[in-house]
Amino acid sequence: MRIAVIGAGALGSTFACLLAEQGHDLVVTMRGAALPAVLADGIRLAGGYGDLFARPQAVERLVEPCDLALICTKAQDASAAIAENAAVLDGTPVIVVQNGLDGVTTAEHLLPQSECFGLITIIAAHYEGPGRVRVTTAAPSYLGRRDGPVDAATRRWQGVLDAAVPTRVLDNFIGAQWTKLVVNMLNALPAITGLSVQEVIGRADLRRLMTRSMRETVRVGLASGVRFGTLQGLSHRRLRAFAVAPLWAGQVLPLSMRARMGTVPNQGSTLQSLARGQRTEIDFLNGAVVRAAAEAGVTAPVNALLTELVHEAEQSCRFLTPAEVLARFR
Repeated sequence: MRIAVIGAGALGSTFACLLAEQGHDLVVTMRGAALPAVLADGIRLAGGYGDLFARPQAVERLVEPCDLALICTKAQDASAAIAENAAVLDGTPVIVVQNGLDGVTTAEHLLPQSECFGLITIIAAHYEGPGRVRVTTAAPSYLGRRDGPVDAATRRWQGVLDAAVPTRVLDNFIGAQWTKLVVNMLNALPAITGLSVQEVIGRADLRRLMTRSMRETVRVGLASGVRFGTLQGLSHRRLRAFAVAPLWAGQVLPLSMRARMGTVPNQGSTLQSLARGQRTEIDFLNGAVVRAAAEAGVTAPVNALLTELVHEAEQSCRFLTPAEVLARFR
């Protein structure tokens, strides 16, 4: 197949390499210094999936139709990237590989003739430079759409992706997006402190704060009428119990996540964006919880302050010490 990857950052480059390895014809979109670098030297993937090399066609925007497109930009860049390529993409099946809750809805709005799907991925990949990515955690991805049962079209694209990287299908995809949003509460504190995810979870004081943000996310989801999807051992029943458990008991959740990560430092996608001098997607992670809380008539003060602190880090280019972070929550 001819497959387009819109946004060849850490995850986009990972999927491009893995799909190219299966013999697909890949075209990737990118800008700035990344474009000439990939044109000259291709994409090299190291780490969890082994050492792979691909030389996809690299362009600023699509000019020819394709059989399938993966949207792999950061959440805040998705709308502009889809709109820029809409003349070619509309009518093409699209899979949105993105954090947050709004990606598939955005694609459906901008591409009314396309079948749009969502992909939740647990892969942790570190962008080391243009065309250079290291996978620190190899993990399954989960494909679905909307809140109903899996349909035949979803199973078809699952077969294409699964040949390249383990991919499962999900009923209740919207519920699973909320479950991944709970997992994505791992991102804010590393971005604020400059510590890896494992280091944050290893500190009892920061781990308690992370647990509070996760519990608040679950409570907002429940107040919004969400039935959480099953993902990585997390289920609606388990998350509902987590939301009411004592804080000391709830810390088992981030600790179990750290155990699955292994020992290679995981910066998290938000800290990686800061390190590259880019805007983060915090408004689509912790900020999404704050917006959903307002719509449900409840509050999310922990996530609101974490969002604010990440924006401060964006503007100041300075990390806070754990003591400084905790002082802001008193």
